[in-house]
Amino acid sequence: MNMHGFITPAHSTDHGKASPGRRMMDWVRKRRPLMLIVVLPTLLTALYLYAIAADQYQTEAHFVIQSSTGSSMPMSIGDVFGFSGPVSSSQSQAMGVSDYLGSQEAVDTLQKQMNLVQIFRRPEADFLAKLHPADPTPERLHDYYENRVSTRYNRDTGISTLEVRAFRPGDSYALIQRLLTLGEKRVNQLNQRSYDDAVRNAQRQVDEAEQNARDIEARMTAYRQGNADVDPAVSGLQQSSLLTQMEASLASARSQLALMGTMIDHNSPQYRAMQQRVSALETEVGRQKGKLTGSGSTVASRLGGYEDLKVRQAFAAKRYEVASAALEKARDTARRQSLYLLRIVDPSMPVKALYPKRAQTLLTVFLTLMVAYSIGWLIVAGVREHTA
Repeated sequence: MNMHGFITPAHSTDHGKASPGRRMMDWVRKRRPLMLIVVLPTLLTALYLYAIAADQYQTEAHFVIQSSTGSSMPMSIGDVFGFSGPVSSSQSQAMGVSDYLGSQEAVDTLQKQMNLVQIFRRPEADFLAKLHPADPTPERLHDYYENRVSTRYNRDTGISTLEVRAFRPGDSYALIQRLLTLGEKRVNQLNQRSYDDAVRNAQRQVDEAEQNARDIEARMTAYRQGNADVDPAVSGLQQSSLLTQMEASLASARSQLALMGTMIDHNSPQYRAMQQRVSALETEVGRQKGKLTGSGSTVASRLGGYEDLKVRQAFAAKRYEVASAALEKARDTARRQSLYLLRIVDPSMPVKALYPKRAQTLLTVFLTLMVAYSIGWLIVAGVREHTA
């Protein structure tokens, strides 16, 4: 029994007389499983790789997602010891961009801009490698696209690698440039969304403070119009000054009346005139005091309502000032935290076809088939030995 599990008959004199062709046929016949399982598939693979398979050109680019402050994305302690810690904003954005470049949305955009179907069905492409069918569904196009475009994100370095394969060097280069442009556009969209989210709450507070200030101003205007008084505070000061002057006049008139009472008869015209003057002053002082501090629509009551509105106006103005400062701070923080796509390695026009990797693929196929054949031979040999 030979290594292939077949009994080898003793050599006869007929074999010595057989022709080389006959001996070759006998050798092949004895090793038919090996030829069918290993040799024939390997020869077919070699025929396809070296005679049929079309060249494929690959280009790649490296980029990072970095903040405008230039902060990098260092490794966390969890990364060092093999378990992941919290994902930073930059890492999340970088992984999001890599995911977007491989998404159905990116494929649809590229199909509209560059006609991916035409790129993946070039005349020089072989039957097995080109896109099928000629009018594929979006899902089928996306599946094929994933075999030709790959993105990898390295958590240790924060660098994303983008690789593109096509049947023409120009197609590969144009496609990767368009993908980088789409990536930059997506980063800008994410920045805008992040900026809007950051300032939305601050802007709402500013709007509320501004509306509150306008409401207070409208109430003050209505209050002035309703009381026919532009500034009750000024009116109160004027009323107080007038009352003070009238009280001084009343005091002077009372002094004169008292002095005249000691000098002339109380029934004299001069005395009575002075009495009338004092009485008139007393009446007017009482009336002015009533206007200033009495009940109803007095200066004091109007001034109280006006001062309350003034306090509310000052508070609204301070609130608006604080809200405006918070809005500016939020905008500045959002700008400083904005990210952008930085190209580390720009793509270049490929010159040499890197795919298919003919020798490597052929060797892999041969070794795989040999391993499969050897395992099968061992199983068959064990079964025969067990049944013998």
